[in-house]
Amino acid sequence: MTVTENIELTPYTPPPAPFVELQQTVASRADAISPFVDQLMRFVKRFTMKVQDGNDPELDIEIAVREALANAIIHGNHGNPHKQVYVTCRCTMDGEVRVTVQDQGDGFVSLAIPDPTDPGRLLLPNGRGLYLMRTLMDEVSFEDPGNIVRMRKKLGAPIVWVNAVSTEQVKR
Repeated sequence: MTVTENIELTPYTPPPAPFVELQQTVASRADAISPFVDQLMRFVKRFTMKVQDGNDPELDIEIAVREALANAIIHGNHGNPHKQVYVTCRCTMDGEVRVTVQDQGDGFVSLAIPDPTDPGRLLLPNGRGLYLMRTLMDEVSFEDPGNIVRMRKKLGAPIVWVNAVSTEQVKR
């Protein structure tokens, strides 16, 4: 009697890179955007290394996060001060920054938003937020029903972890 075995090969998936993560709740007020983004960018800069190739991926992340927060507060939560926006920022050791922004709104269909580069829309005072996010980040996706945006930016070099111990403390 012959026994046969089915062997199924699965592709190798490397384990995820070590990371640091910030989770924060932001009030649905437009005046909360700048102080929060300033704090978030200090976090990102602490765990990333400046790439000296003329590009500024940190600025790209900052602009995209400002746009995502503005959309969440203004369009998602309709400026309701009783609603919140939830933000998660993850910096991985392999040089990647991921930001998730979730509002408490009903969501939207991102593909239904008109292209702001169409000639008839170029002079409109708004409607460029999603375009900027998609242009500045490596990946932008929306989770159904459209009240969660996930953005990813791969930095040019692996992240160098900054030690919290000052050089004076090390010398002692």
